[in-house]
Amino acid sequence: MLRSVKAQDYMATRLISFGPETHLFDAIRAMQEYGISGAPVVDVDGCLLGMLSELDCLKAILSQTYHEEEMGSGGHVADYMTRNVDTVAHDADLTAVAHQFITKGRRRLPVVKAGKLVGQISRRDVLRAVEEFAKDG
Repeated sequence: MLRSVKAQDYMATRLISFGPETHLFDAIRAMQEYGISGAPVVDVDGCLLGMLSELDCLKAILSQTYHEEEMGSGGHVADYMTRNVDTVAHDADLTAVAHQFITKGRRRLPVVKAGKLVGQISRRDVLRAVEEFAKDG
C-alpha cells in the first residue's frame, strides 16, 4: 500500500527557509511569526546546506552569553545551523519514510531531489496518507 506512494505525493512544498547569511535574530523572528520550530537553510541555487532549529538558536544565544559576546544580530544562520541533516529522496516510498521517522526520531525531514530542497515531509503527512488509504480500502 504505502510502498507505491512517494514522499513527493504528501510533502509540503511551500516552506519557510533561510539563506546561510540570514542574521540569527531575523531567523528567530521568522520562526516565531510563522509558528515553526525550525527551517531548512539553502544556498541561492536551492541546495540544502543544513537546518536551523529552535535548539540551535538556544545554543547560539547561550554560547554568546557564556562568552559575554555582544548579541547584536546574533551572527549568521550558517554559524549555528546543523549541517549533518537526515533527508528523504523525493521518490522514497512512504514505508521507508515512516521507518526513518521511527529509527531517527525526527518529526520532519527535508525532501531533496539531486541535492536541492523540494519539500518537507512530517510524521503527520505519513499518517494522513495512511488515513486516506484506510478510507479507500
